[in-house]
Amino acid sequence: MSRYLLLDFIVLIFYIPKRYRKRHAYAAARRRLFRERPLISVIVPGKNEGKHLAQLARTLTLQSYKNIESIIVDDGSDDETPLICRRLLRQGKITRFFRNEIRGGKASAANTALRYVRGKYVIHLDADSHLSPDAIEKVLLPFYMDDRIGAVGGDIRVANVNSTLATRFQTIEYFKTISTGRTVSSELGILRIIGGAFGAFRTDILQRLYGWDVGPGLDGDITMKIRKLGYKVVHEPFAVCYTNVPDSFRKLARQRFRWNRSLVRFRIRKHRDILLPSKNFNLSNFLASFDNIFFNLFLNMKWWLYLAQLLIIDPGHIEIIMLINLVLYGVANILEFGIAVALLAGTMYWRELALFVYLPLIPLYTGFYIRSIRSLAYLLEFVCRVSYFDKWNPWKVSNVVRNLE
Repeated sequence: MSRYLLLDFIVLIFYIPKRYRKRHAYAAARRRLFRERPLISVIVPGKNEGKHLAQLARTLTLQSYKNIESIIVDDGSDDETPLICRRLLRQGKITRFFRNEIRGGKASAANTALRYVRGKYVIHLDADSHLSPDAIEKVLLPFYMDDRIGAVGGDIRVANVNSTLATRFQTIEYFKTISTGRTVSSELGILRIIGGAFGAFRTDILQRLYGWDVGPGLDGDITMKIRKLGYKVVHEPFAVCYTNVPDSFRKLARQRFRWNRSLVRFRIRKHRDILLPSKNFNLSNFLASFDNIFFNLFLNMKWWLYLAQLLIIDPGHIEIIMLINLVLYGVANILEFGIAVALLAGTMYWRELALFVYLPLIPLYTGFYIRSIRSLAYLLEFVCRVSYFDKWNPWKVSNVVRNLE
């Protein structure tokens, strides 16, 4: 309640009017952007995402900012992705197309594209995503408002909102955790991830870091590396990208199982140095990781101890205690959804606003379903290092990284 409701409310009370007061600064940044007109490199790595590429390419041609090059890298697809991309190339809807005949994983495909970019900024998009008409323009504006910014995250929303119950739940979740959550984290200076579905980066910084590293959670990994170089990372809630989310709870479980392992692999293993005292210690970097580890890992695992305690000490009252918990979480979700609506006023569709009827079910979704997946992912990653054996990355790639780490 205090972290994800009260703090969000307090921060956004100040953020929303501050955003309005800065409208002239945004207008000035827009004039500088269009006066300079830098080339922007949009890179799209993907595997077996051919059915989404035509819509993505179309939204790129409709952007309010036009000076862009688009580079698609097919990472060993066995669908019609090569045929579709070559057709889009002939039609002039994309700039360049590369194909890795042997799959190397998402990081490998993104780094292939990075070798050929010519733009001042790189925008990374997932292949199953598409953009609102002014998304590229708006995601670039923060760079022209603060030279210390190294990366900007766009607002990721669900494209297939009403496909299934699973996609409806994820739509509500994305409003809470991305639209509201990342905006608040950005304002507090503890934003820990620039989402791969839509993120903008300074090209010189990406090249300095040699691109993306292999593994689940590569988006959070590169964000942390940018922070460790001393640059700011921010979220732009009005640069909107729509992505297709898993349409079944089984597919969603596989996705989240992979995502959640990254907290252990990257934040606790690879970037554990920012949690320890050193001459390069940075409080905001520490808080960015500590916030994630404490609320998502420690308290998540502690919940199971809480449940066991109820069963052992006071089993006679467990029903009423769990009911009170569900009611409190339900109220919190209604208020959080209201906060998101206030923040994103004018950019939400009726199909999204209508999801308020599903809010009473969200405590079951996040409190039991997502929590169970998260807990199992943490446990197996701690004990078995399962991320190094994930089929999401080719074995030859994971094996090399496992030996290096």
